[in-house]
Amino acid sequence: MSFNVNVLPSGRSFSANEGEPLLAAAIRQGIGLPYGCKDGACGSCKCKMLEGQVTHGAHQLKALSAEEEAAGFILTCCGVAHSDVVLESRQVTDESAFPIRKMPVRVTSLVRATPDVMVVRLQLPASDTMKYHAGQYVEFLLRDGDRRSYSMANAPYTQLETPGIELHIRHMPGGKFTDHVFAAMKEKEIQRVEGPYGSFFLREDSAKPIVMVASGTGFAPLKAIIEHMQFKHIVRPAVLYWGGRRPIDLYMTDWIEARVAEMPNLRYVPVVSDALPEDGWRGRTGFVHQAVLEDFSDLSGHQVYTCGAPIVVESAQRDFTELAGLPTEEFFADAFTTEADKALKT
Repeated sequence: MSFNVNVLPSGRSFSANEGEPLLAAAIRQGIGLPYGCKDGACGSCKCKMLEGQVTHGAHQLKALSAEEEAAGFILTCCGVAHSDVVLESRQVTDESAFPIRKMPVRVTSLVRATPDVMVVRLQLPASDTMKYHAGQYVEFLLRDGDRRSYSMANAPYTQLETPGIELHIRHMPGGKFTDHVFAAMKEKEIQRVEGPYGSFFLREDSAKPIVMVASGTGFAPLKAIIEHMQFKHIVRPAVLYWGGRRPIDLYMTDWIEARVAEMPNLRYVPVVSDALPEDGWRGRTGFVHQAVLEDFSDLSGHQVYTCGAPIVVESAQRDFTELAGLPTEEFFADAFTTEADKALKT
């Protein structure tokens, strides 16, 4: 048995098998519904159900509260249809429908950008270039069946010269995969990845100015987007706010400043929350999303792309829409949920 799912206002439709999460069915058929973690933790896939019956698997209340569910909102990542369904989702796009593929990759370099951030470069098979949008992510397929997700930090055009991807991996002490990356991973090691995943990428059909907000390694997909903008000669005004606890956490400032020198449309605002006297920090301080609000009292004419820790994404979405008038459909985000985050389900 299968059910028909219509998505408004795009008019696109797909079928979902009995017991199959709506998002899995959409991905399988190349329908670009918005999503992030795929695991009921981030809320990026939340949308309004206009008609039909859907039940949810385990998920976090911060991703979908009881009040939101009662008001007709669903999470497509863990929502299963029990009838034909009509959804409202304004982010559906044909552009995101690149085929998802599994492939072997070889570690070509490991560079510690900070004591707890590793820049990992992976070589793809020479005859097997991956197609993706700047901002999307891949999943490592671990031998025990677990998966770990990391955003690609290089733009797709870089595949033309050397097929490969760049990842920025933060060490989570005790983490099964990141402990391996920081203690045992070697150059030439073979891993398996699957992708591309995610709906976090630049909407090129808009001419609105862009505000990018990164916390920590949330800079990685925004780096790819900036590279893409430079390559495609996209000249929309753009500003990157990058927040870290200390200046060392802004581990590619030189790279950003070089791009700013080459891209007249791009500005950079670094923000540090916990600088120590020995850091000699003289720049902006506090929370990164608050720095945006200090500079933009009105975001009604902007698009915002936010990536990083879930608390940063949640705070930015709430405050930008409630305090600065940002239209909800112009907020695009990728919350970096950890395995500990995903475990906090109801």
